[in-house]
Amino acid sequence: METTRILHELSELTATNRKGVEALFEAEEELAHAENELDAVEARAFLDSEGSVAERTARAKLQAADARLARDLARAQVNRIKTKLRVIESEIVAQSTMAKLLGAEARL
Repeated sequence: METTRILHELSELTATNRKGVEALFEAEEELAHAENELDAVEARAFLDSEGSVAERTARAKLQAADARLARDLARAQVNRIKTKLRVIESEIVAQSTMAKLLGAEARL
């Protein structure tokens, strides 16, 4: 029956959404660590350099390139999970609407 299928899909979407919330927390935690590492690498590189402020800043940015990439990838993962969660939430709303419409149709 169509209603049973919709309820099953809603149940699966809700379970996936719960897992997504936990995945988002883990990804945000990883992002925080990556940002902290980037800040530390840049600061150490800046302090260890010599020359003008502009030269020291440039060297620090070069030396922190890998840490910056790791931070950017961690940020991309957070954004990807957020996007997936929005899609899942939209699908939950759509399935709920379909269930309500089927319920109203059945009462007619």
